[in-house]
Amino acid sequence: MLQGVVLRPPSHLPQPEAPPGLTRAVSTPAPNGHREGAPAPEGQRHVERSNSAAAVVDVASIGRFFRDRRDVLSSAINRRISSLKETSAPAPGDACYGVQEIHLPNVKVTVRLKEAIAADAEEDDGYGHSFSGSHIKGRVSFFSRSGCRDCDAVRAFFRQSGLPYVEINLDVFPEREADLASRAGAAARVPQIFLNEKLLGGLVVLNSLRNSGEFERRVREVAGRRCPDAAPRVPVYGFDADAGKEGEEEEREDAMVGIVRVLRHRLPIQDRFVRVKLVKNCFSGADMVDGIVNHLECSRNKAVEIGKELARKHFIHHVFRENDFEDGTQSLYRFLEHDPAVPRYYNFRGSTNDGEPKPAAAVGQRMTKIMVAILEAYASEDRRRLDYARVAASEEFRRYANLARDLQRADVFALPAGERLSFFLNLHNAMAIHAVIRTGQPAGSGAVDRRSFFTDFQYVVGGYPYSLTTIKNGILRGNRRQPYTIVKPFGASDKRLELAETKVNPLVHFALCNATRSSPTVRFYSAQGVEPELRHAAREFLLDGGVEIDLETRTVHLTRIIKWYSADFGQDRDILRWILNYLDPTKAGLLTHLLNDGGPISIAYQDYDWSLNA
Repeated sequence: MLQGVVLRPPSHLPQPEAPPGLTRAVSTPAPNGHREGAPAPEGQRHVERSNSAAAVVDVASIGRFFRDRRDVLSSAINRRISSLKETSAPAPGDACYGVQEIHLPNVKVTVRLKEAIAADAEEDDGYGHSFSGSHIKGRVSFFSRSGCRDCDAVRAFFRQSGLPYVEINLDVFPEREADLASRAGAAARVPQIFLNEKLLGGLVVLNSLRNSGEFERRVREVAGRRCPDAAPRVPVYGFDADAGKEGEEEEREDAMVGIVRVLRHRLPIQDRFVRVKLVKNCFSGADMVDGIVNHLECSRNKAVEIGKELARKHFIHHVFRENDFEDGTQSLYRFLEHDPAVPRYYNFRGSTNDGEPKPAAAVGQRMTKIMVAILEAYASEDRRRLDYARVAASEEFRRYANLARDLQRADVFALPAGERLSFFLNLHNAMAIHAVIRTGQPAGSGAVDRRSFFTDFQYVVGGYPYSLTTIKNGILRGNRRQPYTIVKPFGASDKRLELAETKVNPLVHFALCNATRSSPTVRFYSAQGVEPELRHAAREFLLDGGVEIDLETRTVHLTRIIKWYSADFGQDRDILRWILNYLDPTKAGLLTHLLNDGGPISIAYQDYDWSLNA
């Protein structure tokens, strides 16, 4: 084997070359004894390699290479930037108040110019004023009450002008009345408007300042100043600094609570078989009398009277609702919180409200005012759409839900007939809103699909359960059967039958909202004006598409509500004569012509839209 001999490829094949940048010195002898560049003898050619000991690095060539690359890269970047400037820069004299777009590969950049923002801020609100609500540092607030027309006008102006504001409704936050009195005087009436801590005045002052342009100037002053701590406080969800004072005055503990707490721990509460039926969590009347006698050391007759008082205040009730209270081992009772239907009572939170029962009329009025405030804040202007998501997250609804607990033991049987009608109309509509928030709108339109909404969602009111179906068909329709059913809501021995209306008023069908788009607009009614308010609600519903008359085909198209509850309206021609009183002159004239010319009249019923009124 030869040592030190480098084998080269045949001459007809490509020969290896030295790496770029490296050269051999001419005077440097080759490893085989030949001079560099001289042809090697035939058969002794070898691979030319760079020898680190004999190679010279051309540093200048390497430097030129990197400088050339740098210059090329810099030139490319400069050309790209120049092209961007040419495409994005506006021509001289052109307005550039729109949105400019710069196109880069796989990147989209949108630039909003300061001039465009300033121009948008000057847009008119339709009243001759312009506001930029998102840039206002100060605060515009006003005190209001539910159902106040002047407050409605102030609210509408703020909304249409795009001016952000804070509303403090004194019917929702009664503890803030002292705050208003200290700022505007004890005789001040709502609305009262504040710009930061400064009192502006009521609706008359607002209109005067708007007409003179002074209101716009004052708002712009507020826009540049941060709201000081002296301004009216913004209501906070779940908390208000003064709420505790009034709450302590209103919430008085029931005088019977002490005895009830003892009995809850001492009575032998257990499940028992009665009438071939398992009755859970009950105790006998005799056990309760024994417990009262042992605790109070009183006579048995006195203990029975106390037991009747506990039943009257709805701390306890008979398991079959058959009597108030009797002494004996066969009479079984249970505490209200042990009722098996408690999970369906959506105004019940773990235990009964042990406070002194408030009059049902007072509780109903307070709930109605809060619900009206909810509509004013979260419903559309025509009240046909309601933002349920915002309602559910609102402080108004939280306070309503807390107030609904006061219905648990309220004595609704003491309500006069006139107040009873408005009470249950308002309760139905409030429960419909609550049901949508808690259970959602059913997906289908069938009876089974809507059972959870109309039947399973319940309040306990005065110790008895009430659903939307119970209120509508049992109370307001005088215990009539629901459409397509054969059973009445109340049996002959049901105490709630005492609350049923003796005469059916067809107008109630246009006053009850079930949270669908085809149902009447959600409203709340006053005890004093319920009858004219019902007539107004019926007229508005029928004029707003509830009745359509086709003179050519002699067909009257009616809302399907009339078909479902035709027993409350009468025969076909009776229905048409009844609705004549609630139509505008044009439709009334057409219908009168059809009724009097002796020809046949066809009645068709409109499709019902079960989708949510949101």
